[in-house]
Amino acid sequence: MAEKFTNGKVQGFSCTGKKPVFLYDSHTKGLGLRATPGAKVYIYQGRLNNKTLRFKIGDVSTWNLDEAREEARRIQGMVDQGIDPREAKEKKLAEIEQREAEEKRQEMTVRTAWDSYIEARRDNWGERHLLSHLDLSKAGGEKAKRGKKKIKPGPLAQFMDLSLSDITKDRVEKWLKKETPKRPAQIRLSFSLFRAFLNWCETQDKYKGIADPGACGGHLRRDNIPRMQHRDDCLQKEQVKAWFDGVKTLSPQMAAYLQGLLLTGARKGELMALTWDQIDFQWNSIEIHDKVEGTRVIPLTPYLAQVFHALPRRNQWVFSSPTSKSGRIESPRRPHNKALEVAAIPYLTIHGLRRSFATLSEWVECPVGVVAQIMGHKPSAIAEKHYRRRPLDLLRMWHTKIESFILEQAGIAQPESGQTGLKVVGE
Repeated sequence: MAEKFTNGKVQGFSCTGKKPVFLYDSHTKGLGLRATPGAKVYIYQGRLNNKTLRFKIGDVSTWNLDEAREEARRIQGMVDQGIDPREAKEKKLAEIEQREAEEKRQEMTVRTAWDSYIEARRDNWGERHLLSHLDLSKAGGEKAKRGKKKIKPGPLAQFMDLSLSDITKDRVEKWLKKETPKRPAQIRLSFSLFRAFLNWCETQDKYKGIADPGACGGHLRRDNIPRMQHRDDCLQKEQVKAWFDGVKTLSPQMAAYLQGLLLTGARKGELMALTWDQIDFQWNSIEIHDKVEGTRVIPLTPYLAQVFHALPRRNQWVFSSPTSKSGRIESPRRPHNKALEVAAIPYLTIHGLRRSFATLSEWVECPVGVVAQIMGHKPSAIAEKHYRRRPLDLLRMWHTKIESFILEQAGIAQPESGQTGLKVVGE
């Protein structure tokens, strides 16, 4: 049924039964009304590709008659061009959703992406590397473990509440100029970590293209961060005895740990995380979690076996601590500094003990490849990388020679192989 629509007719049209009823406008081609027991809407009805097309325009309560007629004419124009208005509407809605999603993506905070980055990469990192990401980005404000002061925000904290789109070259450069003079070492590491984070974002569809690609360009580091001064601190041969004397004034666990660093050349975190099930006293070997290879097995030399065997087995950690939350020693720097004061030796870093192992090994003319394999260095030559993987017995022969030389300088008698001496000490 077709009639010329008026506002009165539109308002008076209704459905009295259960089935929908229709009324069409004789004035505007395709415009109609559909009434059901609960609603009344303007519709467009026409033919497209020899098929009936019915399309909802909108509710009578929100569209007036003139607007409905104009919309019907617009739809009729699309149909005349062979365009399906339903597909056009879906496309438009998809474009709106995409635009809203992009706007929301552009508002993504650095903290959101940073947390996702850490979660995605943490299994590929060592413990120290993970802690660096957490410490340098922490908001701060909580009470420090010692004293009444509050923990200061990490260098990267000021970026965390910003949108990724706010990370630009100018902003990073201003941050570098302000913070580098105060704490250059921390800023150098922070810049390196943040640069890796932004590079990761560019590989993820969710974050790609939001931050400025040149926000952490190499020229910013060259122009604003001073070059790192490489340390060359290590124990001299004549300082070894004094160092051992100073270290033995510390707790048994700390003394054993520091001696282990010097006598194995292991990294600080590798040895700190050593557990009892990684030590084989029967076959004299130690399995170490290696940041390069995953794990590496090195000899357990006679003196070190004696020292480790005498430690109490409080928990799974070899270097346990009854006062630490983790149950193991965590901060060897201060005790080591005290030992250096007792020994009257100039400042020596914890990493300097690893360097000392490599340096002192040269006195016994140990092959460089052997030292590298014990310390967990990447093979540097093609032959080392692809052809030479020395068995444990060969490593033990050279490792024992290195230990004997160091103990000789310290005035300590080298125990015979396989003799651990002291019985296991309980809690």
